Amino acid sequence: MRMFNASDLPQTIPVFPLPGALLLPRARMPLHIFEPRYLAMIEDAMKTPERLIGMIQPNGSRGLHLIGCAGRLTGFSETEDGRYMITLTGVSRFRTLSEVDGFAPYRRFNVNWSGFERDLGKTESDFDLDRAALLDLLSRYFIDQGLSTDWDAMKDAEDELLINSLSMLCPFPPEDKQALLEAPTLAYRRETLVTLIEFALRGGNDEMLQ
Repeated sequence: MRMFNASDLPQTIPVFPLPGALLLPRARMPLHIFEPRYLAMIEDAMKTPERLIGMIQPNGSRGLHLIGCAGRLTGFSETEDGRYMITLTGVSRFRTLSEVDGFAPYRRFNVNWSGFERDLGKTESDFDLDRAALLDLLSRYFIDQGLSTDWDAMKDAEDELLINSLSMLCPFPPEDKQALLEAPTLAYRRETLVTLIEFALRGGNDEMLQ
């Protein structure tokens, strides 16, 4: 995938509000696009050199969360009935500033990329990761949730791929997904992930957090 510098990132991007959908830097997200306004968004994004789309979560009656993550369109196919199957590869988180008025059927925002320079850097490592303990916890969680996975791939995955993939795939509520997105470091994201899994295993009992 094309590598971006901070100076390459546009000031205005289209945004795709999607509850519970989490995109993280350097991770990949497949999406199935069928609404006309978002089909138009994909077509317009493909015409730009950056091919960026901002994934962002709705925030109840208050509109959208302030922080999202932009992904570059790195995969595209069209079905016979006109739907798009796309892949976004995470580039950088952003903070929304103001919505752009215009004639586009989808929403566009002026955004600020500062504070997320780490997203454009090298793959992160988590030097305090206890992989055996995390995989044991995950095994109990996956059994509890009726989920399955490739455990051999998990054992061999790099720290960032492991933690970010789990953050994106685990069926947490949207607010928890937002907390994972906003984690300032990979280690902090892993700590948040562990807390959320332990909370779920206790049936959402608030006593776990006390």
